[in-house]
Order: sequence, then structure tokens, then C-alpha cells
Amino acid sequence: MQVLVTGITGQVGGALVARSTPDGMNWIPAGRDRVDLSAPRSIAAAIDALAPDAVVNPAAYTAVDVAETDQETAFRVNRDGPAALAAACAARGIPLLQVSTDYVFDGTGSRPYRPSDPVAPLGAYGTSKQEGEEAVRSTLADHVILRTAWVYAATGKNFVNTMLRVGAERDELRVVADQRGTPTPAEDIATVLLTVLKAWQAGVAVRGTHHFTCSGETTWHGLADAVFRRAERHWGRRPIVHPIGTADYPTPAARPAYSVLDNSTLDAALAGFSAVPRQSWEAALDAVLDARLGPLTENTAR
Repeated sequence: MQVLVTGITGQVGGALVARSTPDGMNWIPAGRDRVDLSAPRSIAAAIDALAPDAVVNPAAYTAVDVAETDQETAFRVNRDGPAALAAACAARGIPLLQVSTDYVFDGTGSRPYRPSDPVAPLGAYGTSKQEGEEAVRSTLADHVILRTAWVYAATGKNFVNTMLRVGAERDELRVVADQRGTPTPAEDIATVLLTVLKAWQAGVAVRGTHHFTCSGETTWHGLADAVFRRAERHWGRRPIVHPIGTADYPTPAARPAYSVLDNSTLDAALAGFSAVPRQSWEAALDAVLDARLGPLTENTAR
């Protein structure tokens, strides 16, 4: 099973192709030089040339605020690119695993969002991802759409690394405390993607739209505070994190106030596979900070 993975310089794509594959499965890593979602008309020829047996697409335009003024690029990459991928997969008779986002919801809910809940994106980024989902669904029956949220990793540009950088320079920070979600590391998402691929390889018909995040929930303020509690043991100091409201930190694009996702359909679909991570966001954060800062020792644990 030859698996094409897009977006290999991103957090999720990079984490996936770094994994060892099981017997009978190999990666076809694809950066923009091989599969360019910003050039949808080139995708069919690229898929034909690479000849995969399955495609995983974590690549996306993720500049949420910039998307408000660069909607043409956002929709070309997040809607037209997946549409072209789905059409190419349909022509070859192969499945597509499309990674999507919590931003397809408006965040007005009060319980974890299910895959079947109505979508209502707030801005251009969320709308472009939602329309990309619809393009995949309408073009290719043999697909999985995996929505996730609050993604971070030990490397790359993300909230956790931003907090570590800024916290090393400042004694006090102001962080939004009225948006709720579940921080989820790219490594765990990669594990789920690989598990879906193993299911396909075993002939298990995992299909449709599913959600995956770690368990639990917090705010951006809560996540920042958790990062600094751990970093304090290495730095010998802990920045003060002041809670603020979304209105106190205006951004070009609106963010969902509530982004907690219900994972139950994915748990059911992959019930026979033990590799699906089900750890708390706190435990997952500890593992990433071990990689980022180094593991706790007898001295740092004091």
C-alpha cells in the first residue's frame, strides 16, 4: 500500500511521515513541489505520476487572520485543492483521508460537537475548509474527513511554542480565557491517521466524517498556564498569565468560543485497533514539553 502524504513540512504531515510504516505500507512524501494544492489543475497529473494506493491530505492554508483578506488563496488551497484530490482519487479508485478543523463550527454550542452537527463557520478560513469537506463528500464516496482542533507540536509555529518564546522574554502576559477547546498534539493526530490507514489495509471500511482530539478541555489561558507551570521547573521562574476576554484581543477573523469535539464516532469506527490515543490534553502536553524542553530530572522536578 503506497500512501501519498501531502503537507510534509507541516506539523501533522511531518509527524505522519516520520512514523515507521507497518509491513506492506510505504510513504510517498509530497511537498508543494510534488503536489501543489494552490495549483488544483496540476493535481490529477501529479496523482497519476505518483500512483498511490491511498492519499492523506493534511496540507492546508492555515493563516486564519490573513485568509480574511486573501480569500482567493484560502479557497484555492482549502476548497479547490481537496476537490481536485478527490476527483483524482475517484478516477484511480483510491481512498482519501482529508484533515479538517473545528473552525467549521461557530462555537455557540454548549456540549462537544458531533460530526453530524450543522456547520456554521465564522470566517473565510473555516468556510474554505467546510467547502473543501463538501467537495470531497460530493466527489468521492471512499473517504474519511478527520476534524481536529488546537493543534501543536514540539516544533513549528503554534501556540505552545509561541508561549515558550514569549514567556522566556516576559514576566507577564495577557491570554484569552473565554475560548474553550482541547489542545491536541500533531503526534497523536498522526497516530490516528496511521490507524485509519491500517484499518483500510486490513479491509475495514472506515468512512465518513469523524472527530479526534485529546480528552478534556481548557482555555488558551489555561493552556498557557500549564505550559509555564512545566517550564518553570526548567527556567526557575514562571511568568504571570493574566486572563482577558476575546473582546480585549481583537483579531481580523472571529474564533469559535467553544471548540470541544466529540470523538465517539471515531472510537466506534476504530474499536478494534488499540493504537488510537485516548490521553488527556495535560498528559499529551507533558510529552510534547519533554521533547521541547527535555524530560524532568530529579533536579528539575523539585
